[in-house]
Amino acid sequence: MIKEVIVVEGRDDVTAVKKAVDAEVIAVGGFGINARVIGRIKEAQKRQGVIVLTDPDFAGEKIRRIISKRVEGIKHAYIAREDGTKDGDIGVENATPEVIIRALTEAKATQKEKREDFTIQDLLYFKLVGDGDAKNRRAALGKELSIGYGNGNQLLSRLNNYGITKEEFVEAMKKVDKKLSIGE
Repeated sequence: MIKEVIVVEGRDDVTAVKKAVDAEVIAVGGFGINARVIGRIKEAQKRQGVIVLTDPDFAGEKIRRIISKRVEGIKHAYIAREDGTKDGDIGVENATPEVIIRALTEAKATQKEKREDFTIQDLLYFKLVGDGDAKNRRAALGKELSIGYGNGNQLLSRLNNYGITKEEFVEAMKKVDKKLSIGE
């Protein structure tokens, strides 16, 4: 398991990275990098570290520069243009798992033990899944912890991979319950 959160451009890149390694991945959505996404990247950097892996083209370099200006101390992984090109299309999504692993290794990615402090039972107990208001509760929790909105599986992955403690989670849930009870 890779300790750092890997930042890529799009969903196809997420799929390619997840085929290569077990890691938490954030897709910035191309040039659509907004304050919310930068906030998630900053939180990931603070908690676990970040490795940026963008396409080996002009757009990828521009996105890399935008993130580098706003988030200090990130690592960079690169794939060669020829390793990311398929049928004239350039992108991380075209790289083989071996190429992605090599890029992350060269970026000094850190290995860690897979953590499973949080389970689906926690999500059920705190009504984050299996409840009519679960979606709103997950959204509020994601905002409170600065880890973004996710479905049940995504939330579970982020809770375990961002180094969030049980105490931090319980405190955040108290705030969520308070905010939702007064209708914020």
